[in-house]
Order: sequence, then C-alpha cells, then structure tokens
Amino acid sequence: MTIQDYRADALRCTRCAYCKWVPLDLMKSWRFSKGCPSIEYGKFHSYSAGGRLITSLSLMDGRSTVTDKVRDSVFMCNMCGSCDVACKMCRYDMEPLLAMHELRAKLVEDGDLPEAYQPMLESLRTDYNTMGEPHERRGDWAKDLGVKDLTKTTAKYVFHAGCRYSFDGEQSEVARTAVAILKKAGLDFGIMGAAESCCGGKAFSIGVDQQLHKSADHNLAAWKKAGVDTVITACADCYYAFKRLYTQHAGSTIKVVHMVELLDQMVADGSLKMTNPVPMKVTYHDPCHLGRQGEDYVPWDGVEKKIFGQAVVYDPPRPRYNGAFGVYDAPRNVLKAIPGVELVEMERIKEGAWCCGAGGGAREGYPKFSEWTAGERIEEAESTGADALVTACPWCERNFIDAVRGAKGKLEVLDILQLVDMAL
Repeated sequence: MTIQDYRADALRCTRCAYCKWVPLDLMKSWRFSKGCPSIEYGKFHSYSAGGRLITSLSLMDGRSTVTDKVRDSVFMCNMCGSCDVACKMCRYDMEPLLAMHELRAKLVEDGDLPEAYQPMLESLRTDYNTMGEPHERRGDWAKDLGVKDLTKTTAKYVFHAGCRYSFDGEQSEVARTAVAILKKAGLDFGIMGAAESCCGGKAFSIGVDQQLHKSADHNLAAWKKAGVDTVITACADCYYAFKRLYTQHAGSTIKVVHMVELLDQMVADGSLKMTNPVPMKVTYHDPCHLGRQGEDYVPWDGVEKKIFGQAVVYDPPRPRYNGAFGVYDAPRNVLKAIPGVELVEMERIKEGAWCCGAGGGAREGYPKFSEWTAGERIEEAESTGADALVTACPWCERNFIDAVRGAKGKLEVLDILQLVDMAL
C-alpha cells in the first residue's frame, strides 16, 4: 500500500474531531475524556488523525512541503490506534491508522525521517535489537535456566523474550518467570537465544517497513528450522508484530500466544493454582498492541462499491477492526484469580485505554512527549487509589517506571507475571 491508496480516506474525513476523544459511550468524566495523547500534547489540529489526513492530502496534491513542523506533526504520535477506534464507532469507510502509517512511510522514502531514530535503526541493522546492545548477549537472561536452545534442537513452542526483556536488567526477571511457568505447564519449548531477532514492529511503526520484512524473514525461517508451530511472548509489541504484521505482510501462519492468554487458560483448567495471598489493590493498563490492536488479522480481497454513487459498501464485507476483540478478559481473569488482589479499573480501559507513551517511536524520537503521556496515565491510575499499576508489556512498564521515578511518585509498576510469581 502507499499513501495514494488512502486518498479517499483523506477526502472522506469530515473533520468531526471524534478522533481526539475517547468514544462517547465509553466516556465517564471530563478529566479522563481525551483519547489522543498527540493532540492533547501538541494542542493543534495537525497533531490529530484528522489533521494528518489533511497533511497527507496536501502533500499528495503538491500544495505543501515537509518542514520541521510538518515532520514533527507526523512522527510525534504513539500510533496507539485510539483515533482509529473512535473513528470506527461512527464510520465504516475509513482507516486513519493505516493512512497515518503510509504517511510516515512516504516521509521515510523521501528521506524525511527524524534523525533521532537513526541510533535505533543502526542497532537493528547491526545487532538485531532496538536497545543498542551486542546481539551476542541476547540470551544471557536465560543462561542458568536449562532451557532448550532451538538453534541446536527442535520444539513445538518457542518463547520469544523480545528486546526489552532480553536487555533491560531490571525487567529480565519477568522473562525468567515466564520460563518457570512454561516449565510448570509442561510445554515442549525453547528459546532462540542470541539468534533471536527483534520482531521489527517498532521500526514498522515509524514507517521503516523494510526492517519489518527483514525481521519477519529471519524469525520465521529460524522457527521453521526449529520445528516451531507456536510462538509465545510476554511482550505486547512482539505479540502484535507476530499476530498481525507477520500475517499481513509476510503470510505467516504461525500461532501466536501472549503469556496472559496462557495463564488464563492454566487458571481455567486448574493447572495453575495460586495460593499465596498478595494483599494489594491494583489497576490494570491495557497495552495498545495487546488490546485494541490485538485483534486477529483477517485477509480481505474485495472491492469498494457505491450505492447510487453515494453510500460506500464492500464486496465481500470488509473486516472492521474497531478494537472490541482485543485481549482484555485474560489479564483481568488472572488478576482476579490471585488471592488478596483487588482489581480497580481506571476510567479509560480496553479499546478506550490511554496509551503508555512508548509506542510509535515516541520514546526514541520525542522523549518529553512520551514521558508526558506516561505521566497522564500514572495520574489516572493514582486516581483509583491503587497501590500498583499492572500491565503486560515491557515497553509500557519501562515508560511508567521512568515516569513514576521522575515525578518521585509512590505507585508501584508491575508486570502481571510478577504478581503471579508472588502468588505461587
């Protein structure tokens, strides 16, 4: 696809500004009614989905050029999909998130990618991770765990730790806990170790599509050689890349499971019994890539038609990704099964959740915006009276941890696997 494929979307946008808000039926108060971090931070229409569609149309028609301000309006965005969900609550003929991706890809193609992304991209090219770390160290987190090395043997399942859990020493314990749970489940699994590559999702989110294809080719070939038919991950970003992007852009048929889905299944069938009380009030943050963007990808090969030249219809009917069928119940079921844990919800949850701020390359390219976005979510979490903010994505956790420390806050930030480990 190219930016030209979304010309109709740019023309159809009625500038209703709905993309800036939480869908009205999910709104509970004025304070937490905003949905788009970018427009709330940038305070100018160009920082909204509708504004970016106008920008796309103007660039396509040669009515404007890319300036520093235009570049910032395109890339200072989490690509969280909140605008996409809100738009589709009342429209069925627009794809704002896909259109914004192609706008980024066009700027990348024309050499207008912000310089701040170059260190991350160089790390991806040379060491296959986004963290600037030597790829030889990627499997160090699991050295003493006795896990199968799938570069030397085969297994049905592969556990993909991802960049953040592999190299962030403060968070690697989550990956180790995941391995302990997989062993308890009796699964035939292993890891790729130093041969594991970044999923490519972060590069794709900033419009560097070629890197996604390289990562997908590498990982899919490695998994096939190891006899893998199911990939398990504790990272929401990896989950989205494997489940949606690899299927859509690389024709992948591999099964993808997030650890919260596996935990939910184990709780339901009685194979995971958490008996140690954890007296804690927690609130759960829905990661964008596990929640509203965590829906199954359904291929579509059809045509757009118009009834009497006006009403748009699709033949056959086109899948409508509105975020409603993301992974929402599984993490909440697990939290409710932990003795002593009290789950209190924030106002913006599930498909209406506010982003952590780390997505879309914001953490790497626009750190102040990223930190502000995390701080807004921290404030919402604190308003519930919770002791801890729990989630299921290392990028969300890292951004929240840094934001809490920066503000010298008291809210604890935990991965759901850490709570499960406390209860076992």
